[in-house]
Amino acid sequence: MPKVSQISSVLRLVVSSRRRPFNGFHFVARSYCTSDPPKPSGPLTSYSKLVEQGRLKHDTYQEKVASAFENLFSRLEHFEKEMEDYHVKLAEWEKKREEERRRLMVEEAEKKEEDGMWASMNKHGQKLLGRWVLGRRQMNVEPGVGKWVSYLNRERKLDSIVGSRPAIPPAPKGLYIYGNVGSGKTMLMDMFYSVTDGIIRHRQRFHFHEAMLKINEQMHKYWKENGAEKSSQYSISSWIMNLPVDEKVKEWLAGEEFYKQQLQMKHILPAVADKFLVDQKSSKKGASILCFDEIQTVDIFAIVALSGIMSRLLTTGTVLVATSNRAPRELNQDGMQKEIFDKFISKLEKHCEIISIGSEVDYRRVAAKNSVENVHYLYPLNSAVLEEFEKMWHQVTDQYGGEITSATLPVMFGRTVEVPESCNGVARFTFEYLCGRPVGAADYIAVAKNYHTIFISEIPAMSMEIRDKARRFITLVDELYNHHCSLVSCAETPIDELFQGTAEGTLFDLESFQFETETEDSRLRRDVLAEGSISAAGSPSSIVSMLSGEEEMFAFARAASRLIEMQTPLYLEGVRFLHPYFHQQK
Repeated sequence: MPKVSQISSVLRLVVSSRRRPFNGFHFVARSYCTSDPPKPSGPLTSYSKLVEQGRLKHDTYQEKVASAFENLFSRLEHFEKEMEDYHVKLAEWEKKREEERRRLMVEEAEKKEEDGMWASMNKHGQKLLGRWVLGRRQMNVEPGVGKWVSYLNRERKLDSIVGSRPAIPPAPKGLYIYGNVGSGKTMLMDMFYSVTDGIIRHRQRFHFHEAMLKINEQMHKYWKENGAEKSSQYSISSWIMNLPVDEKVKEWLAGEEFYKQQLQMKHILPAVADKFLVDQKSSKKGASILCFDEIQTVDIFAIVALSGIMSRLLTTGTVLVATSNRAPRELNQDGMQKEIFDKFISKLEKHCEIISIGSEVDYRRVAAKNSVENVHYLYPLNSAVLEEFEKMWHQVTDQYGGEITSATLPVMFGRTVEVPESCNGVARFTFEYLCGRPVGAADYIAVAKNYHTIFISEIPAMSMEIRDKARRFITLVDELYNHHCSLVSCAETPIDELFQGTAEGTLFDLESFQFETETEDSRLRRDVLAEGSISAAGSPSSIVSMLSGEEEMFAFARAASRLIEMQTPLYLEGVRFLHPYFHQQK
């Protein structure tokens, strides 16, 4: 156990300490650019400078990956310009195509009116618009032809009139980096992401949990905006309502427009992908980059959703950079939805260079040994440790001032999470409160974004008996680390003895991978699974076998490695610069 005299000094978020060479630190990848540098240099140059400064120890594997990032970086500025030109041409093409589509539809409707089709419809008592507004079954207004054939014929005419869609410029190959925990994958990816600021307009960096929540949120939004439940006054386009034509013509046009919406709803993932990376603050379109940390396949929904989203992004010119513990072909160990997965991996291999970082060293552990003693992960759970934990809580809250109160944080879709004790960016929980209830990544992200320092007490050793809690705790650690929180905790055992029980079987928590939404969640998931020709009813039983013991060992090793890094002085230095709480205060 650490010495009591060392605790209060190390708890300060800005620490003066002798720096020693280390590698693989998530915060280092971001903290190197905290001093308002001029136009960023390339990733390899940045990496080399950190080695020269003694902040990184030279590693041949990391240098190889940095060189690959440098090659990609050198092509981005030109690619951005190419994509800007492409989007200008695409916008012009889409505008012209929509104008021609409306013109063709009006001509078709007028011709049907001339041929007496509307009189025939009235004779048979078909009142299309009225039935459509009431949400009843659609009438087929084109007997013997069918809406699908009519739609395809119109699309073919548009192709001949407007021409084919502008060709997308060939994108530079992205990177898929895989290897052991603590080998520097995330550090190098974040270094690359940092230097692309100002070069690529549309770029996003997601951890797996955050990405899946974003997909769910965007699906929900799209479904609400385009679903069949929308009232007729919003569903009938204004361009139709304002046409100086007979009401019967408007009825037919409205039906054709609604049919088009139905077709789009059957392909929800491409529609979500098209808005996934767009910077809503920018009116100008260009190239896009997706940096995806810890890519994984945890259930059928994740496989189908990620396959649909990623495939669309890669096809439309997005540059993908991803990290993982596994090579692409080894991601789906249990063979779930093999056909869909294999198609996705083939596309990923076509658009990304696959690189193994190769190092067997966990540099987080090396750095921890080269710094001061671990002093804010306290164990075991005896009276002395609990007393010291209380003392540390009062020291930190006194440092930031303010009254200790409870708080309520918004999560998503109207949900909230309660914080029992908090004060100016500092919050306190018990392990049972955070991990003993059916909560998940969305709750942990909300906590991590709002509090720079988190106190967690009474962390037990985790075995098969509390496997759900163990999975939640791993997810919690991931999000605290991703948001660069300072963590103070007291536990039953040392870090390396915290996760037990993999020899007995897998640790599994279905709830950690089910993403909280409104009541429409089941319908959204059903739509996605249907897009992959999967039975939603059958998915849970398939999920149960999703994680092998080896997968759990990866998750445990990552969590332990991150817990160790989160205690080092240099990690704590980065909190004040990198945590969202301090950005909001500026």
